Amino acid sequence: MKKFLLFCFALFLARLCMAQETFPVNGAWDIRPGQYAFTNATIVVSADQTITNGTLLIKDRVIEAVGPDVKIPKGYVTVDLKGKYIYPGLIDAYTSYGIPEGRPQAAQQGFGGFGRVPVYTSTKPGAFGWNESIRPEMKAKLVFHSDATKAEEFKKNGFGAVQSLIHDGIARGTSVVVSLGDERDNQVMLNDEAAAHYSFVKGTAATNYPNSLMGVIALLRQTYYDAQWYKTQKEEYNISLEEFNRTQAVPQIFEANDELSVLRANKIAREFGKQYIFKTDGDEYRRIDAMKATGGSFIIPLAFPEPFDVEDPLDARNVSYTQLKSWELAPTNPAAMEKAGIRFALTSYGLTRPTDFWTNLRVAMDNGLSERQALNALTVIPAEMLGVADKIGTLAKGKMANFIITSDNLFKKDNVIFENWVEGRQYVVSKMDVTDLRGNYNLASDGLGNLTLKIGGTPGTYDVNIERNDADSARARGTITRSGDMVSIYFDLHNKPAGNIRLTGYITKASPLTFRGNGVLPDGSEIKWTGTYTGPATLTPAREQPKQTITTGPIIYPFTAYGNTELPKPENVLFKNATVWTNEKEGILKNADVLIENGKIKAVGKNLAAGNALVIDATGKHLSPGIVDEHSHIAGTGGINEGTQAVTAEVRIADILNSEDIELYRQLAGGVTTSHILHGSANPIGGQTQLIKHRWGVLPDEMKFEGADGFIKFALGENVKGSNNTPVVGGAPRFPQTRMGVEQVYVDEFTRAKEYKAARALKGSNVRRDLELDAIAEILDKKRFITCHSYVQSEINMLVHVGDSMGFKVNTFTHILEGYKVADKMAARGIAGSTFSDWWAYKMEVSDAIPYNGVLMHDVGVVTAFNSDDAEMARRLNQEAGKAVAYGHMSEEEALKLVTLNPAKMLHVDNRVGSIKPGKDADLVLWSADPLSIYAVAEKTFVDGIPYWDIDKDAANQKAMKADEARIIQKMIAAKNRGAVTQRPAARRPRADEEDNDDDDGIGADGGTTQATSNGSHQ
Repeated sequence: MKKFLLFCFALFLARLCMAQETFPVNGAWDIRPGQYAFTNATIVVSADQTITNGTLLIKDRVIEAVGPDVKIPKGYVTVDLKGKYIYPGLIDAYTSYGIPEGRPQAAQQGFGGFGRVPVYTSTKPGAFGWNESIRPEMKAKLVFHSDATKAEEFKKNGFGAVQSLIHDGIARGTSVVVSLGDERDNQVMLNDEAAAHYSFVKGTAATNYPNSLMGVIALLRQTYYDAQWYKTQKEEYNISLEEFNRTQAVPQIFEANDELSVLRANKIAREFGKQYIFKTDGDEYRRIDAMKATGGSFIIPLAFPEPFDVEDPLDARNVSYTQLKSWELAPTNPAAMEKAGIRFALTSYGLTRPTDFWTNLRVAMDNGLSERQALNALTVIPAEMLGVADKIGTLAKGKMANFIITSDNLFKKDNVIFENWVEGRQYVVSKMDVTDLRGNYNLASDGLGNLTLKIGGTPGTYDVNIERNDADSARARGTITRSGDMVSIYFDLHNKPAGNIRLTGYITKASPLTFRGNGVLPDGSEIKWTGTYTGPATLTPAREQPKQTITTGPIIYPFTAYGNTELPKPENVLFKNATVWTNEKEGILKNADVLIENGKIKAVGKNLAAGNALVIDATGKHLSPGIVDEHSHIAGTGGINEGTQAVTAEVRIADILNSEDIELYRQLAGGVTTSHILHGSANPIGGQTQLIKHRWGVLPDEMKFEGADGFIKFALGENVKGSNNTPVVGGAPRFPQTRMGVEQVYVDEFTRAKEYKAARALKGSNVRRDLELDAIAEILDKKRFITCHSYVQSEINMLVHVGDSMGFKVNTFTHILEGYKVADKMAARGIAGSTFSDWWAYKMEVSDAIPYNGVLMHDVGVVTAFNSDDAEMARRLNQEAGKAVAYGHMSEEEALKLVTLNPAKMLHVDNRVGSIKPGKDADLVLWSADPLSIYAVAEKTFVDGIPYWDIDKDAANQKAMKADEARIIQKMIAAKNRGAVTQRPAARRPRADEEDNDDDDGIGADGGTTQATSNGSHQ
């Protein structure tokens, strides 16, 4: 007891000595160093060094010595830790600890409750940048304030230091590394500018732009270029750009929630010569090779998905295959990262309950994460990442006295964290002399009478039984959880009273072990209770349980339904005796052969030799070129419109390609092999488009059609002037609001682009690079081509005339349902028309549409195509082509060209696809019947000679997928039965037009309001 009192007195003196030197003291100035010697411990200096029977000396806030034969100087308080362990204090590499929550900026509601008042440039006072979501001037050190309650949660888990950041905006400013000590904010600061932070999330900024992921990426890219320009200009002072440049010297951390976002962020990094540290949501295992190829370090969470409550089969239907696979495989992510040799730190960020940290870490270790890597990921690696390795991360002389004292190996299930020392100050997590709660207790209360509490099991997994032996005898099983010296006990006696009884309390005495606290009875009344140890419990020796082998399903590519465990490979194939629709001068060949080798069409003819090729008997079947969809909105994520400004030529569909979109696979089943992914039609000049091939399972950039010309989306009509948008009262709506204004947008933009281009060409020019005007200049240079959403004759004529006067030409008018009125002008200028087969009367500006439009344009020499503009319709474009035969008596051969060769010509790739000709890409579809028939089924679809769709393999795949779903569902039910916290499945399966529609203004995929129609993409 005497030693204990001396120890406590020494702690008190240590706290006195922590007074900050620059702060006055109200009283006598008494500075005494806290000096402690922890002896006979197993000291884990780092993951690579352990000292047996070692001694740790600390003085004040610093480690004085650590080793096996350390001499203890006079005046040190000695603490004997025989049988116990000392570990470095843990470091959480990603938190918002001590940071106030952000509040939305000055976004205003319109007068009378009408639409949100647009905010086009920052309303933030000061010499800052124009967009509020770019805020590199934010400094966590200026707003950080210690939070004792939150710190306690971290310290109970063994953390002694954390990184804290402002979790708001695209460029978020700099973070701090702080200790979790109880001192003033000035004293806990370990690194006042640990890193600069970025994300793809706009946050609380009031400025409208951006409202899409591609807008976010474009804004960040433009900011990098603006910052480069700012270094050499003398025209303005800009705090945001000044700070953006200054903070490039510190580590750069990018929050990229999923694996594809990591790749998007990494592309930005490579463009500007940066190397990000990626903070993710833990999905790297899905594309582990691609993650390693980034060369970056990672901060990954231990927040794994909770199992779904799927006992009800109807509920189970609302859980997607991706969700099932994610639940099963997410705990394998740390081990997959370790196996791949990727450097990473672990974080508790995202955990619903702090108590899940150790549970989830041990789950990760059960799934293959090594103890060495786990310790490194919580100590050395985050310390190195954040520039504090000279202070924390290991136990070494001169480093901060951040360490934890444990009962056993830190990662054992039964281990207890006794104390967490932060900067030389003690925080008691669990009483060191109370390691085991097992035993019998007299449980006395003023509302339950006398009960016997029996605690058994093991220190890591206690079990509880409650007995009442009077006239109203009762027995019940309960649960107990221990957090430090706090305990929570739950049980139901089923009688007098019936219902759940909840007790919370704390250890008040070690001998005899005594609990004291409060409780709540089933009727809500509160009680006080005491539990006093009466003797050891009768323990049944636990049988040694063999460690269960964890089995998981394979990774699939893409990580969604119908993914493959291995990507399909190119095949050399000979199609024998098919009806071949060549789309060349040979026309339709009967009983012909087609040989494909190495992804190309090798030969077309009869009686071709197979060589080593696989022979497919195509007798009675039809072979056609793959379908080319000139106007599609699939395979994008984060919004397909950036409609916040009249001109957003800087945004790129290429930045947001989503290789996991199930529509890619569904459309392969309809014979589509190439799609032109367009920006929506919310503004007169939208974003840059991307041509892709339907290579199911590859990475986003690998879907891109190599060497294809660049295109850009323009638009006319109701959408761009906001005819269907919610009225804004009390603020300026986005320009333009009339068709006259739309024309002026084009004139102004091309005038600016010409001036910009000329200014940039001057020798010694320091004109700021503008990504928006770069794209327009590419049009003038015939390096980028226009596809324009259009309906009405007068507007089509307007844009043609503007093009004539400004020196550009429209490549393709899309939709163009009044194309039959201007077909002669289009043909004379070589303008193509990509239209619908038979759409009309779905809004005012299509009132003159007729189903003969496509045939009439074709007959006057316009290169004409039918497009889908709809994920569902794209699966049946062969049938859409057949309508030209019905409405205009077009020949079947020419009708098929409407969805194959003609769109390939529009997109300038007819040298590669669109027809069956030796040397062209082996993009082919084997149909069960005439491809224009409603009864035709695509049996096989090849892209670059790879069979991405096979109707027979798909049937087997569906069967295997159902079996895998059933297996995982059984695992989820078993997890629930073991007591796991579950989540209720949410209703899903939104309509296709509602997916990824996150526009602030209700703009659908192609500009229409989703409230007004079932599919905004056609408006």
